[in-house]
Amino acid sequence: MVTTMHAVRAHRRGGPEQLRYETAPRPEPDPGEALVAVRAASVTAGELDWDATWTDSFDGSGRDRTPTIPSHEVSGVVADVGPGVVTPRVGEAVYALIPFVHDGAAAEFVTLPAGILAPKPRRIDHDAAASVPLAALTVWQALARHAGVTPGRHVLVHGAAGGVGSFAVQIAAALGAQVTATAAARDAGFVAGLGARRVVDYAGSRFEDEVADVDVVFDAVGGDTQDRSWSVLRPGGLLVSIVSPPDPATARAHGARGVFFVVEPDRAGLEAVSRLIDGGKLTPRVDRVVPLTETRAAYEALEHEHRRGKVVIHVADGT
Repeated sequence: MVTTMHAVRAHRRGGPEQLRYETAPRPEPDPGEALVAVRAASVTAGELDWDATWTDSFDGSGRDRTPTIPSHEVSGVVADVGPGVVTPRVGEAVYALIPFVHDGAAAEFVTLPAGILAPKPRRIDHDAAASVPLAALTVWQALARHAGVTPGRHVLVHGAAGGVGSFAVQIAAALGAQVTATAAARDAGFVAGLGARRVVDYAGSRFEDEVADVDVVFDAVGGDTQDRSWSVLRPGGLLVSIVSPPDPATARAHGARGVFFVVEPDRAGLEAVSRLIDGGKLTPRVDRVVPLTETRAAYEALEHEHRRGKVVIHVADGT
């Protein structure tokens, strides 16, 4: 029986310099868990700054989890299941958002609660599938769950060329919304190709001078951009932020509502995302794919380079 695996781990809290490619114990599934043979994972900017990456709490007050394995998006194949697991089955291709206080997928194997694993979209390979869960679930929960976007609604997406924003444009369009987006001028064509009817150059003009009557603002930027967004909302409109909590007093003053949330693992949400992907309405954007041995360099790239789409770690070949 194989008891070890290759993994990328950090034994001390810090940045990419702490990551080491090494041999680690292979996990075994407990009751209610599945063991996933990782085919691909992806990395997220700022992940190594989160308290949840290093402890078992979001505020850093919990138990230290080092050595810790990063990367919270996974696509792979079920290799084994623990007692009580009926689905998914061994051999099934799955993908998931991994809980943030749990070891990640920069490894050959990871054990996860079986209930968060969704069937991998059939239309794309594992590398592309690994780029989906965090960004797509964030957007799905924002637009479908919190905002209840329906056909004909006007949605303004900030940061539309980024990993999350690019999904927001596509999912809003797939839900039938009229999409306006803010992005750099160099990304205007890219964002329009995702489904935005109009793209506003945030550096060349003030979006509030050009946009009005918005039902939902999706805020992936925060700060001054969030503050200026209230004026473009219709009465009763919603500003949903993944950056910082909107000020309730300001929301009331504009006759609007504000929501802030942190994305959670969500099998049903991923199943909905899979239907959009397999139906050709949602296309993941992968900036680059690197081998597991280059995980440290992938995290370094997140800190210094402009990207369109996710940086993916290819762990193993296979369907």
